Amino acid sequence: MNIGEAAKASGVSAKMIRHYEAAGLIPAAERAESGYRMYSSADVSTLRFIRRARDLNFSMERIGHLLALWRDRGRASADVKRIALEQVEMLEARMRELEEMAGTLRHLARNCHGDDRPDCPIIGSLADGAAPEAASQPRRRASRALTKVGGIR
Repeated sequence: MNIGEAAKASGVSAKMIRHYEAAGLIPAAERAESGYRMYSSADVSTLRFIRRARDLNFSMERIGHLLALWRDRGRASADVKRIALEQVEMLEARMRELEEMAGTLRHLARNCHGDDRPDCPIIGSLADGAAPEAASQPRRRASRALTKVGGIR
């Protein structure tokens, strides 16, 4: 099947299929005489495996390890379990970080008047780590900075 068909069958976009191929997670696709990539059902199974691992937020490196274990019929399940439990620890640490961030924002929002006054503890908190000259810029620049903050991951 071509890359579009493989994408549809696996739930992985064509762009990501090319990325996974370049990263070495899937072998280089066979090429038709026309030069188009051709994928087998085994390739689609591998792509589904990768997609599910990405859904669980595994890193590309860990997905590589999991793929190697998946392909190794003589693997020890203990090796797979260790990787899974390490992932659980990482996710739980990230959840604690997100809860802390949410708590900080909740606290700041509770203490913001939310009216026409320019004073705002949210902006003040964000500006605390900014360069001194940035904190004294006009309100228009602060507005642009807030727009940028919204785009941070």
